Amino acid sequence: MATGQRTYLDHNATSPLRPEVAHVMARVLQLPGNASSVHAEGRAARAEIEAAREKVARLVGAKTKNVIFTSGGTEASNMVLSPSFRRLGQPGAVKLLIGATEHPCGLNGHRFAVEAAETIPVDASGILDLVWLKARLERAGNERVLVSVQLANNETGVLHPVAEAASLVHAHGGLIHTDAVQAAGKVPLDITALGVDVLTLSGHKLGGPKGVGAVVLASDQFEIAERLIRGGGQEKGHRAGTENVAAIAGFGAAAEIAQATLAEEALRLGALRDEAEAQVRRIASDAIVIAAGAERLPNTFAFAIPGLKAETALIAFDLEGIALSSGSACSSGKVKRSHVLDAMGVEPALGEGVLRVSLGWTTTKEDVVRFAEACEKVVATLYKRKASAA
Repeated sequence: MATGQRTYLDHNATSPLRPEVAHVMARVLQLPGNASSVHAEGRAARAEIEAAREKVARLVGAKTKNVIFTSGGTEASNMVLSPSFRRLGQPGAVKLLIGATEHPCGLNGHRFAVEAAETIPVDASGILDLVWLKARLERAGNERVLVSVQLANNETGVLHPVAEAASLVHAHGGLIHTDAVQAAGKVPLDITALGVDVLTLSGHKLGGPKGVGAVVLASDQFEIAERLIRGGGQEKGHRAGTENVAAIAGFGAAAEIAQATLAEEALRLGALRDEAEAQVRRIASDAIVIAAGAERLPNTFAFAIPGLKAETALIAFDLEGIALSSGSACSSGKVKRSHVLDAMGVEPALGEGVLRVSLGWTTTKEDVVRFAEACEKVVATLYKRKASAA
């Protein structure tokens, strides 16, 4: 999306609010009632929540009753990654096995003791090591295990073999969660086909509002016994607090649009992504696309040009009117070393220069052209400065 001379290519951080979603939210913001009230105004607010719950459930192939709204993907993962997540009538897990390239909301936000959490390695392409996971589960014996694996990595776009991991985990008798925040609305998503017990979502990654997300259970035979937010009985007792009705309604609207346009958008964005990658390789023959040979989200690629630092390059692109990222946007605006690239074994000097391009519903061919023009200027300018300094 270009506003004036601006081109926004950071959809994995936040995808701009869709106009249709803004319209729904503006209407719902005018509703006066509390969704817990029994009068007509309260029932109107409740109806908006339940309609959104149905739309979010449909996006991931779940039953409506198994969708629990939260304040976002971080809270959703914090809720689920707990020893108290369990099948009804069964004890919870005593060990958490979590992918080494997971989002910080999982790696840093889980509720297991430090000594009870262990990371699952990935290969050089950033793909979960299933051989390691199988061996670790076999060593676990009767130890109850919860496994957490992203469906799609937020920095590289790499898609993990979640269904295969789920088969291994269930054969051992464990539980499995997938963080589907980046995958939802970009690739087909069905909780039953994946075989996971629970997945988590975030509204602002698919053109919905910030500040709303969801936990989606595979069935009503699962529970989170220890509530993260306690108080009233909202969300069937799973999550206390008066619901943000407008944000929830916006999330539902965004989910509905994303589902309706998924196949078309995947093809469109995949073609634009491939063109942007090709332009980078044309401009810099030594450019490296991270995980180029792996199955990735159609909207995402991360690249590095040896000798260019991400922090300097981001500023240069920004001055050219291009909004990119150096990875996750959850670090208070700081450009810092990526744990994802470290886990993949990317050479530190190269890792310091990795930039992420993530496309979305606003992205056009013109945006890719402007990105390529800016890339040529940035590379020429920064290499010239580097040569002068030498």
